[in-house]
Amino acid sequence: MTGEKLLDDCFLHDKDRLKHHEALEILKERLFPIAGKESVRLEHALERILAEDITAPRDVPLADNSAVDGYAFRHADFDEAGGFFRLQQRVAAGHASSAALGPWAAARIFTGAVMPPGADTVAMQEDCEPHHQDGEDFVIVPQGLKPGANCRKAGEDVAEGAAVLAVGQRLRPQDLAAIASTGQAEVSVYRKLKVALISTGDELRRPGDLITVGDVYDANHFLLRGLAATVPVEVEDLGILKDKRDTVESVLRDAASRFDVILTTGGASRGEEDHILEALDALGNRHMWQLAIKPGRPMMFGNIGSCVFLGLPGNPVAAMVCFLLYARPVLNRLCGGPFLEPQGFQMPAAFEIHKKKPDRREFYRGYLGKDDEGRPAACKFMRDGSGLITGLREADGLIEIPEEVTSIKAGDMVTYLPFSGFGIR
Repeated sequence: MTGEKLLDDCFLHDKDRLKHHEALEILKERLFPIAGKESVRLEHALERILAEDITAPRDVPLADNSAVDGYAFRHADFDEAGGFFRLQQRVAAGHASSAALGPWAAARIFTGAVMPPGADTVAMQEDCEPHHQDGEDFVIVPQGLKPGANCRKAGEDVAEGAAVLAVGQRLRPQDLAAIASTGQAEVSVYRKLKVALISTGDELRRPGDLITVGDVYDANHFLLRGLAATVPVEVEDLGILKDKRDTVESVLRDAASRFDVILTTGGASRGEEDHILEALDALGNRHMWQLAIKPGRPMMFGNIGSCVFLGLPGNPVAAMVCFLLYARPVLNRLCGGPFLEPQGFQMPAAFEIHKKKPDRREFYRGYLGKDDEGRPAACKFMRDGSGLITGLREADGLIEIPEEVTSIKAGDMVTYLPFSGFGIR
């Protein structure tokens, strides 16, 4: 568990059913990182969230150097007609020269090698003509080179003292390269949050178990475990809870004492066999429930002591939509990163919705395709059932329809949210 703690009122609101944007605003305003910090070697920092700013302790590159294999010289000795330079020295990468170039002298230089004192320009070797005369080596440099050509200046990439990366950055391969270029071998990152993953329902069985009429395999566990891999958390499987109030309450109480976050799926409504809601109310605080969205209305947020509680619907489509829209941003923020809002773009619809309920935001499974005239468009999976995993598999994004829209005609502009924007490949 971490040392930080969320306030008990971090999710409080005074409405029975929150609209999508209202729920997001509450979470963005009230959430803050609860993860502790640790120092890790750079090779272990991929996909971790940076806990301290990184600034460059020195110029990158450290000195002027050649961007190509060629010949370094002083541009002041050069004229429009070209140049005839005697070869004075040879400079390879990792072997800096302290000898300054004399007038009308050149150095044979290789990519990455430090420019010799006095040199400021490099001619590419394929553009030059080596020449031997009277026992000396010369090189003929063609006309047209500008001062500083093919020379990388000290600090050209990053200047000493410049900001390299800021707190909250999820470290990508290119970010690790930037840190490595400064010479820093370790970085301070937020610790991975410990997340308890719980499925609920008498009907659930795990793959490999025997199944009979009325049973269903627990697809949500594997769905959510995979989705959780898009944020820096450590997930522990607490199994499937039977629909017994005492059992549910006991497991949640124990999990809250050992984990930073509890993530459940199923049991989020008020049915006679839905005990998650009552158990949360008995053990902690239920701050958000019943959102004005489809699918996923019974999405639940709360806390049990210092443990954050996220209760997702039991239908796979609703569980995935709610994880992407709410649980993933929450987890990333608690882990020390930003609140991750999906970045969508506008596309013409290649489908129709004749009637949609107002005052409710709806999310449809979709993919990028073409309309009847062959133009790029957003296409909708033909069936909308919340239990149809096929739609999740065939889709490559979500189509977002806002509250005020009550119908869609082919060609209307809609917001398309690609799964890639949620970290799903």
